[in-house]
Amino acid sequence: MGYIFETNRINKIYKLGDGSDFYAIKNVDINIEEGKLTILKGRSGSGKTTLINMLGMLDNPTSGNIFYFGKDATIMKEKERELIRRYDMGYVFQSVALLPMMTVYENIEIALLMAEFKGDKRKRIENLLEMVGLSNRINYMAGRLSGGEQQRIGIVRSVAHRPKVVFADEPTGALDTISGIAVMNLFRKLVEEENTSIIMTTHDENLMELGDCVFSVMDGELKYEK
Repeated sequence: MGYIFETNRINKIYKLGDGSDFYAIKNVDINIEEGKLTILKGRSGSGKTTLINMLGMLDNPTSGNIFYFGKDATIMKEKERELIRRYDMGYVFQSVALLPMMTVYENIEIALLMAEFKGDKRKRIENLLEMVGLSNRINYMAGRLSGGEQQRIGIVRSVAHRPKVVFADEPTGALDTISGIAVMNLFRKLVEEENTSIIMTTHDENLMELGDCVFSVMDGELKYEK
C-alpha cells in the first residue's frame, strides 16, 4: 500500500496581538499509510486538531506542502478540494450536528445522497447501525437520542458513503466505555474490511494499542511512537 498523505515541513502560524508568531503546527513531516488506523495523541491545545483540519482540506498550512495520493493539495483549486471532501472524505467532529426533526435513517441517508452513493442505502445504514449497537434506533427522531447515541449516529453518517479517509477528532471523548468500544470496533472493521484510512485524535492512553500507527503531538511538533 502507498501513502494517502505525505507532508513536507508544514507550518500553521497565527499572529498574536503583540505581533509575534504562534506556531500551532511547526515543521511537521508525516507520512500516513493507506488502509491504516492512525492515531494522533496529545493534550488539548497541542495542535492535533489543527493538523487533521489541514490534512482534511478544511484549512491550509501557512507554509509547506500536503500531498494527497501524490498530488499537492495546497495548490489545488477549491472546487477540486470540495469534490475530494464530498466523495473521498468523512469527518467526525466533537460537536454532532444531526437534524433533530428527522429520523436516524433520514440523517444518514442525506449523507449518502450528497455523496451520490451507488449501493443499497437501506442495507448499508442497517449494517452500520448494527455495528454500533443502535439498530433499534433507526426510526427514532434524532432529537430524542442521548448525547452518546447522537455521537455514534454522527460517526455512522460520516463513514456510510465509504470514504477513502475518515478524520475523527476525539470521537470517543464524550462517550461511556461501552459506546467508545463500539466506535473503535467500527473503526477497526472499516480498516480491515473496507480498507478505509482513519486518522483520529485522542488523549485516551487506553486507545493507543488499537492504532496501527501512533504519533504524539506536543506544542505543534510531531513525534512517531508506533
